[in-house]
Amino acid sequence: MSEKPASFSIKNWSQDDQPRQKLQDKGKAALSDAELVAILIGSGNRKESAVDLCKRILASVDYNLNELGK
Repeated sequence: MSEKPASFSIKNWSQDDQPRQKLQDKGKAALSDAELVAILIGSGNRKESAVDLCKRILASVDYNLNELGK
């Protein structure tokens, strides 16, 4: 029997941990760069949340937002 794959959707996170809610409640200073970029991207994929995807993307440019912008 096949198990249902784990959902990485941010919608399944605690509301306090969801980037959009955290931005609204605590302001942009409370968010990591990955969380801020995740809000812009909007969604992840079946294997990772938008935040995890953004962490991976940022790591690929050594966490340099200027390099990411290029």
